Amino acid sequence: MDFAFSEDQGLLRDSLAAYLSDRYDFDSRRKAAAQAPGWRPGVWKAFAEELGILGAPFPEALGGLGGGAEANMIVMEALGEHLVLEPYLETVVLSGGLLERIGGEAAETLIGQIVSGEAVVVLAYAEPSSRYDLDAVHTAAWREEDGWRLDGHKAVVAAAPWATHLLVTARAEGEGGEFHGESLFLVAANGEGVSLRDYATMDGRRAAEVTLEDAPATLLGEEGGALPHLEAAVDAATAAACAEAVGLMRRMHRETVEYARQRRQFGRAIGEFQVIQHRLVDMFMAVEQAVSMTYLATLSLGEEPAARARAVSAAKARVGKSIREVGQGAVQIHGGIGMTDELALGWRFKRATAIEQLFGDTEYHLRRFERSGAGVPEPGAAAAAASAPTAAAAPTAATP
Repeated sequence: MDFAFSEDQGLLRDSLAAYLSDRYDFDSRRKAAAQAPGWRPGVWKAFAEELGILGAPFPEALGGLGGGAEANMIVMEALGEHLVLEPYLETVVLSGGLLERIGGEAAETLIGQIVSGEAVVVLAYAEPSSRYDLDAVHTAAWREEDGWRLDGHKAVVAAAPWATHLLVTARAEGEGGEFHGESLFLVAANGEGVSLRDYATMDGRRAAEVTLEDAPATLLGEEGGALPHLEAAVDAATAAACAEAVGLMRRMHRETVEYARQRRQFGRAIGEFQVIQHRLVDMFMAVEQAVSMTYLATLSLGEEPAARARAVSAAKARVGKSIREVGQGAVQIHGGIGMTDELALGWRFKRATAIEQLFGDTEYHLRRFERSGAGVPEPGAAAAAASAPTAAAAPTAATP
């Protein structure tokens, strides 16, 4: 696929690449990941004030640059190449994209705070039993005189320890104890009734288990109408994660080629051995296939839901296979040193492996691709209705 960047897109790519090359070296990243708080707020501030990339995808009316999904793709590829810790995917792509789709004064105000770097907004949607089903929500919401309250448990909320705000999916109870469709709520991350159990993930980032107990919340958008917006936002984030993986794989392949030219065995550089050359070519082809599928998925985000889902799942499945081929090939050619913490390659492989599971693994997206092509509806609606919270005596009875 021939994807030619516009002048503005080229400037965005080049300015971000120059900044990261000068100021985001691997040793600094490794130290930041190993210490509290696990990221560098100063870098996040620079993203907002010096580079302006936190507003890259948003329309100019909301204070952004109007770059859309293509801008996210460009930024995420650069962040992947440099193994950036900061939560651009979680805050700008996923949460920001969802807020833009939900709309309303509160959402637009929060987008402005994201663009300026004031707010780190993280989406809490997955639950212990939900797997990859976006409709499997048991967190309960109910209305009181002073507003909404939430009870529930959200699992593996990436970047939650750094968040100022949480976007939480929940179901509101109606008459007769019946629960409506999913709604989206805004919760202060350090607010009343919110507790986080933080932990480090295998790729050096941070996540948390989030427990909500009678937590005050603000409804965003229409009550019960969040699911279509959530599906679109997760598809956009999946395409952006594919772009991050492309950046990781390109860097792993380039570093492996350089290593094969330098490493000598039996008096020759190992890159001169035909078996190594064939492996490097296979890795290059896997990267290029992932690039093409990622570009196609990004350009398909504006299509109707079935076509969008088919393109995104095709890309995620292809990227998942490429991650294994490129990552394992890079580690094997490097040998034991390829998995050490002292070498960036090991951390790239860990992050790539995490991305393979993010928003659905390869097997999940192969099945989703098949369903979207056959016109079969996504599973979850009937199961969620059958397993939704049913206790009417107390709101807390709906907590998993």
